[in-house]
Amino acid sequence: MTDLEIRKMRFGFADSPVPFIWNPSDPAFSCATNMLSFLFLAIEKMISATVHEVLPLITDPEVAEEALAFVRQEGQHSMAHRQHAKGLIKAYPALQQTLDEVMAVYDDLTANRPVKYRLAYIADLEATFTPTFSMMLNNADTLFAPGDDRVASLFLWHFVEEIEHRSSALIIYDAVVGDPWYRMRIAPEVFDHGGAIMVKTARSFNKHISLEERKVDATSIFGSELWKVALTKRFPSLRRYRRFATSENGPIQRIYSQIPLREQAAVAYGVMRSQLPGHNPAKQKLPRFATEWLARYDAGYDVTRWYTAASTQTTQG
Repeated sequence: MTDLEIRKMRFGFADSPVPFIWNPSDPAFSCATNMLSFLFLAIEKMISATVHEVLPLITDPEVAEEALAFVRQEGQHSMAHRQHAKGLIKAYPALQQTLDEVMAVYDDLTANRPVKYRLAYIADLEATFTPTFSMMLNNADTLFAPGDDRVASLFLWHFVEEIEHRSSALIIYDAVVGDPWYRMRIAPEVFDHGGAIMVKTARSFNKHISLEERKVDATSIFGSELWKVALTKRFPSLRRYRRFATSENGPIQRIYSQIPLREQAAVAYGVMRSQLPGHNPAKQKLPRFATEWLARYDAGYDVTRWYTAASTQTTQG
Protein backbone atom coordinates (compact mmCIF):
# COMPACT_ATOMS: atom_id res chain seq x y z
CA MET A 1 0.00 0.00 0.00
CA THR A 2 1.14 3.54 -0.71
CA ASP A 3 2.15 5.72 2.23
CA LEU A 4 1.47 8.99 0.41
CA GLU A 5 -0.87 11.36 2.24
CA ILE A 6 -3.21 13.76 0.44
CA ARG A 7 -2.95 17.13 2.17
CA LYS A 8 -5.32 19.90 1.13
CA MET A 9 -3.73 23.33 1.50
CA ARG A 10 -5.01 26.87 1.07
CA PHE A 11 -2.49 29.70 1.28
CA GLY A 12 -4.61 32.86 1.34
CA PHE A 13 -3.50 34.33 -1.97
CA ALA A 14 -6.85 36.12 -2.31
CA ASP A 15 -6.39 37.89 1.02
CA SER A 16 -3.94 40.53 -0.23
CA PRO A 17 -2.01 41.37 -3.43
CA VAL A 18 0.61 38.87 -4.53
CA PRO A 19 3.95 40.61 -5.24
CA PHE A 20 5.96 39.53 -8.28
CA ILE A 21 9.19 39.87 -6.29
CA TRP A 22 7.85 38.02 -3.26
CA ASN A 23 11.33 37.76 -1.70
CA PRO A 24 12.83 41.27 -2.01
CA SER A 25 16.21 39.99 -0.83
CA ASP A 26 16.45 37.64 -3.83
CA PRO A 27 14.74 38.91 -7.02
CA ALA A 28 16.29 36.20 -9.21
CA PHE A 29 14.91 33.41 -7.03
CA SER A 30 11.54 35.17 -6.95
CA CYS A 31 11.45 35.18 -10.76
CA ALA A 32 12.45 31.51 -10.85
CA THR A 33 9.72 30.37 -8.46
CA ASN A 34 7.06 32.43 -10.25
CA MET A 35 8.13 30.62 -13.40
CA LEU A 36 7.85 27.29 -11.59
CA SER A 37 4.25 28.03 -10.57
CA PHE A 38 3.33 28.47 -14.23
CA LEU A 39 5.27 25.38 -15.31
CA PHE A 40 3.89 23.22 -12.50
CA LEU A 41 0.34 23.99 -13.60
CA ALA A 42 1.05 22.77 -17.11
CA ILE A 43 3.17 19.77 -16.17
CA GLU A 44 0.81 18.55 -13.47
CA LYS A 45 -2.06 18.68 -15.94
CA MET A 46 -0.02 16.46 -18.27
CA ILE A 47 0.82 14.11 -15.40
CA SER A 48 -2.84 13.68 -14.47
CA ALA A 49 -3.91 12.99 -18.06
CA THR A 50 -1.04 10.56 -18.68
CA VAL A 51 -1.37 8.57 -15.47
CA HIS A 52 -5.14 8.21 -15.86
CA GLU A 53 -4.55 7.06 -19.44
CA VAL A 54 -2.28 4.22 -18.32
CA LEU A 55 -4.15 3.12 -15.19
CA PRO A 56 -5.97 0.34 -17.10
CA LEU A 57 -2.56 -1.05 -18.11
CA ILE A 58 -1.32 -1.37 -14.51
CA THR A 59 -2.03 -4.88 -13.26
CA ASP A 60 -0.35 -4.64 -9.85
CA PRO A 61 -2.92 -3.19 -7.39
CA GLU A 62 -0.20 -1.63 -5.20
CA VAL A 63 1.26 0.22 -8.19
CA ALA A 64 -2.22 1.36 -9.19
CA GLU A 65 -2.77 2.68 -5.67
CA GLU A 66 0.59 4.48 -5.79
CA ALA A 67 -0.34 6.01 -9.15
CA LEU A 68 -3.66 7.33 -7.86
CA ALA A 69 -2.07 8.81 -4.72
CA PHE A 70 0.63 10.39 -6.87
CA VAL A 71 -1.84 12.19 -9.16
CA ARG A 72 -3.99 13.22 -6.19
CA GLN A 73 -1.00 14.88 -4.53
CA GLU A 74 -0.12 16.54 -7.85
CA GLY A 75 -3.73 17.68 -8.17
CA GLN A 76 -3.50 19.47 -4.82
CA HIS A 77 -0.26 21.11 -5.94
CA SER A 78 -1.96 22.27 -9.12
CA MET A 79 -4.85 23.87 -7.24
CA ALA A 80 -2.50 25.74 -4.92
CA HIS A 81 -0.24 26.98 -7.72
CA ARG A 82 -3.32 28.07 -9.65
CA GLN A 83 -4.19 30.38 -6.76
CA HIS A 84 -0.65 31.77 -6.79
CA ALA A 85 -0.78 32.29 -10.56
CA LYS A 86 -4.24 33.83 -10.27
CA GLY A 87 -2.90 36.34 -7.76
CA LEU A 88 0.02 37.24 -10.03
CA ILE A 89 -2.29 37.64 -13.03
CA LYS A 90 -4.68 39.81 -11.03
CA ALA A 91 -1.79 42.17 -10.30
CA TYR A 92 -0.21 41.81 -13.76
CA PRO A 93 -2.98 40.87 -16.26
CA ALA A 94 -0.57 40.43 -19.19
CA LEU A 95 0.79 37.33 -17.46
CA GLN A 96 -2.35 35.48 -18.53
CA GLN A 97 -0.76 35.31 -21.99
CA THR A 98 2.39 33.83 -20.46
CA LEU A 99 0.42 31.15 -18.65
CA ASP A 100 -1.65 30.35 -21.74
CA GLU A 101 1.51 29.84 -23.78
CA VAL A 102 3.03 27.47 -21.22
CA MET A 103 -0.20 25.49 -20.90
CA ALA A 104 -0.47 25.19 -24.69
CA VAL A 105 3.00 23.63 -24.97
CA TYR A 106 2.18 20.81 -22.56
CA ASP A 107 -1.34 20.37 -23.92
CA ASP A 108 0.28 19.82 -27.31
CA LEU A 109 2.77 17.35 -25.83
CA THR A 110 -0.09 15.44 -24.18
CA ALA A 111 -2.09 15.30 -27.38
CA ASN A 112 0.70 14.49 -29.82
CA ARG A 113 3.40 12.46 -28.10
CA PRO A 114 3.00 8.73 -27.33
CA VAL A 115 2.26 7.70 -23.76
CA LYS A 116 5.64 5.93 -23.49
CA TYR A 117 7.41 9.22 -24.17
CA ARG A 118 5.25 11.13 -21.70
CA LEU A 119 5.81 8.58 -18.94
CA ALA A 120 9.56 8.79 -19.52
CA TYR A 121 9.38 12.61 -19.57
CA ILE A 122 7.59 12.61 -16.22
CA ALA A 123 9.96 10.05 -14.69
CA ASP A 124 13.03 11.94 -15.92
CA LEU A 125 11.75 15.22 -14.55
CA GLU A 126 10.59 13.86 -11.20
CA ALA A 127 13.93 12.13 -10.72
CA THR A 128 15.68 15.52 -10.67
CA PHE A 129 13.47 16.95 -7.94
CA THR A 130 14.96 15.26 -4.87
CA PRO A 131 18.53 16.59 -5.34
CA THR A 132 17.33 19.99 -6.57
CA PHE A 133 14.58 20.61 -4.03
CA SER A 134 16.69 19.19 -1.18
CA MET A 135 19.25 21.91 -1.88
CA MET A 136 16.52 24.55 -1.72
CA LEU A 137 15.08 23.15 1.52
CA ASN A 138 18.57 22.96 3.04
CA ASN A 139 18.89 26.70 2.34
CA ALA A 140 15.34 27.71 3.24
CA ASP A 141 16.53 30.37 5.70
CA THR A 142 17.84 32.52 2.85
CA LEU A 143 15.68 31.40 -0.08
CA PHE A 144 12.27 31.43 1.61
CA ALA A 145 12.25 32.92 5.11
CA PRO A 146 12.72 36.60 4.09
CA GLY A 147 9.77 36.58 1.67
CA ASP A 148 5.97 36.54 1.50
CA ASP A 149 5.00 33.69 3.81
CA ARG A 150 2.21 32.48 1.53
CA VAL A 151 4.53 31.92 -1.42
CA ALA A 152 7.30 30.53 0.77
CA SER A 153 4.92 28.09 2.48
CA LEU A 154 3.45 26.98 -0.85
CA PHE A 155 6.84 26.00 -2.22
CA LEU A 156 8.07 24.44 1.02
CA TRP A 157 5.00 22.18 1.10
CA HIS A 158 5.27 21.32 -2.57
CA PHE A 159 8.97 20.51 -2.42
CA VAL A 160 8.51 18.30 0.67
CA GLU A 161 5.75 16.34 -1.08
CA GLU A 162 7.80 16.00 -4.26
CA ILE A 163 10.48 14.38 -2.13
CA GLU A 164 7.84 12.27 -0.37
CA HIS A 165 6.60 10.82 -3.69
CA ARG A 166 10.08 10.76 -5.23
CA SER A 167 9.70 7.12 -6.37
CA SER A 168 6.16 7.30 -7.75
CA ALA A 169 6.83 8.37 -11.34
CA LEU A 170 9.57 5.76 -11.78
CA ILE A 171 7.36 3.04 -10.27
CA ILE A 172 4.63 3.86 -12.80
CA TYR A 173 7.10 4.04 -15.69
CA ASP A 174 8.65 0.70 -14.78
CA ALA A 175 5.23 -0.94 -14.47
CA VAL A 176 4.01 0.27 -17.87
CA VAL A 177 7.17 0.69 -19.98
CA GLY A 178 9.97 -1.02 -18.11
CA ASP A 179 12.80 0.20 -20.34
CA PRO A 180 15.42 2.15 -18.32
CA TRP A 181 17.59 2.75 -21.39
CA TYR A 182 14.78 4.51 -23.24
CA ARG A 183 14.24 6.82 -20.28
CA MET A 184 17.94 7.67 -20.19
CA ARG A 185 18.12 8.07 -23.98
CA ILE A 186 15.43 10.73 -24.17
CA ALA A 187 16.60 12.65 -21.07
CA PRO A 188 18.59 15.24 -23.09
CA GLU A 189 15.51 15.92 -25.24
CA VAL A 190 13.35 16.23 -22.13
CA PHE A 191 15.66 18.79 -20.55
CA ASP A 192 16.08 20.72 -23.80
CA HIS A 193 12.29 20.90 -24.07
CA GLY A 194 11.80 22.05 -20.49
CA GLY A 195 14.71 24.48 -20.68
CA ALA A 196 13.35 26.11 -23.83
CA ILE A 197 10.00 26.69 -22.12
CA MET A 198 11.71 28.21 -19.11
CA VAL A 199 13.69 30.62 -21.30
CA LYS A 200 10.53 31.58 -23.18
CA THR A 201 8.71 32.17 -19.90
CA ALA A 202 11.53 34.33 -18.52
CA ARG A 203 11.52 36.43 -21.68
CA SER A 204 7.77 36.81 -21.32
CA PHE A 205 8.29 38.06 -17.77
CA ASN A 206 10.73 40.65 -19.13
CA LYS A 207 8.16 41.69 -21.71
CA HIS A 208 5.13 41.94 -19.44
CA ILE A 209 6.60 43.03 -16.08
CA SER A 210 8.37 46.37 -15.78
CA LEU A 211 11.94 46.44 -14.54
CA GLU A 212 10.73 48.51 -11.60
CA GLU A 213 8.63 45.53 -10.53
CA ARG A 214 10.93 42.60 -11.38
CA LYS A 215 14.24 44.28 -10.37
CA VAL A 216 16.41 41.98 -12.53
CA ASP A 217 16.54 40.52 -16.01
CA ALA A 218 14.39 37.40 -15.53
CA THR A 219 16.64 35.42 -17.87
CA SER A 220 19.61 36.05 -15.58
CA ILE A 221 18.59 32.94 -13.62
CA PHE A 222 20.09 30.82 -16.41
CA GLY A 223 23.53 32.36 -15.96
CA SER A 224 24.14 32.85 -19.68
CA GLU A 225 25.37 36.44 -19.29
CA LEU A 226 27.31 36.11 -16.05
CA TRP A 227 30.62 35.80 -17.88
CA LYS A 228 29.99 39.13 -19.60
CA VAL A 229 29.15 40.80 -16.31
CA ALA A 230 32.32 39.45 -14.69
CA LEU A 231 34.59 40.46 -17.57
CA THR A 232 33.18 43.95 -18.07
CA LYS A 233 33.36 44.57 -14.35
CA ARG A 234 37.06 43.72 -14.40
CA PHE A 235 37.76 45.33 -17.78
CA PRO A 236 35.24 48.21 -18.26
CA SER A 237 36.67 49.11 -21.67
CA LEU A 238 35.15 45.92 -23.10
CA ARG A 239 31.69 47.49 -22.87
CA ARG A 240 32.35 49.38 -26.11
CA TYR A 241 32.24 46.08 -28.06
CA ARG A 242 28.91 44.57 -29.07
CA ARG A 243 30.04 41.05 -28.13
CA PHE A 244 30.35 42.17 -24.53
CA ALA A 245 27.11 44.13 -24.40
CA THR A 246 25.09 43.00 -21.38
CA SER A 247 21.35 42.69 -20.99
CA GLU A 248 19.10 45.66 -21.70
CA ASN A 249 16.39 44.10 -19.53
CA GLY A 250 17.95 44.94 -16.21
CA PRO A 251 20.69 43.79 -13.84
CA ILE A 252 21.98 40.23 -13.97
CA GLN A 253 21.77 38.42 -10.63
CA ARG A 254 23.28 35.00 -10.12
CA ILE A 255 20.70 32.61 -8.74
CA TYR A 256 21.67 30.70 -5.59
CA SER A 257 24.47 33.20 -5.00
CA GLN A 258 24.33 32.43 -1.28
CA ILE A 259 24.74 28.68 -1.78
CA PRO A 260 28.33 27.36 -2.00
CA LEU A 261 29.35 26.27 -5.49
CA ARG A 262 30.43 22.91 -4.11
CA GLU A 263 26.88 22.28 -2.93
CA GLN A 264 25.48 23.33 -6.30
CA ALA A 265 27.94 21.01 -8.06
CA ALA A 266 26.80 18.13 -5.87
CA VAL A 267 23.22 18.81 -6.96
CA ALA A 268 24.24 18.81 -10.63
CA TYR A 269 25.94 15.45 -10.09
CA GLY A 270 22.82 14.13 -8.35
CA VAL A 271 20.64 15.24 -11.25
CA MET A 272 22.94 13.46 -13.70
CA ARG A 273 22.90 10.25 -11.65
CA SER A 274 19.11 10.38 -11.42
CA GLN A 275 18.84 9.66 -15.14
CA LEU A 276 20.92 6.48 -15.11
CA PRO A 277 19.42 2.98 -15.31
CA GLY A 278 19.30 1.41 -11.87
CA HIS A 279 18.67 4.74 -10.13
CA ASN A 280 16.58 4.21 -6.99
CA PRO A 281 15.08 7.46 -5.65
CA ALA A 282 14.16 5.77 -2.37
CA LYS A 283 17.87 5.51 -1.47
CA GLN A 284 18.55 9.24 -1.79
CA LYS A 285 19.52 11.22 1.28
CA LEU A 286 16.64 13.39 2.42
CA PRO A 287 16.87 16.90 3.87
CA ARG A 288 16.23 17.38 7.58
CA PHE A 289 13.78 20.11 6.69
CA ALA A 290 11.41 17.56 5.13
CA THR A 291 11.38 15.53 8.34
CA GLU A 292 10.73 18.66 10.38
CA TRP A 293 7.92 19.78 8.05
CA LEU A 294 6.15 16.41 8.20
CA ALA A 295 6.46 16.30 11.98
CA ARG A 296 5.00 19.78 12.35
CA TYR A 297 2.15 18.94 9.99
CA ASP A 298 1.33 15.79 11.97
CA ALA A 299 1.39 17.85 15.17
CA GLY A 300 -1.22 20.27 13.79
CA TYR A 301 1.06 23.22 13.05
CA ASP A 302 -0.27 25.67 10.45
CA VAL A 303 2.16 24.84 7.65
CA THR A 304 0.37 27.26 5.28
CA ARG A 305 2.07 30.02 7.29
CA TRP A 306 5.35 28.30 7.98
CA TYR A 307 7.25 31.35 9.22
CA THR A 308 4.50 33.42 10.80
CA ALA A 309 2.12 30.90 12.38
CA ALA A 310 4.26 30.39 15.49
CA SER A 311 4.55 34.13 16.19
CA THR A 312 0.82 34.63 15.58
CA GLN A 313 -0.10 31.78 17.90
CA THR A 314 2.24 33.15 20.57
CA THR A 315 0.69 36.62 20.26
CA GLN A 316 -2.84 35.26 20.44
CA GLY A 317 -1.91 33.08 23.39
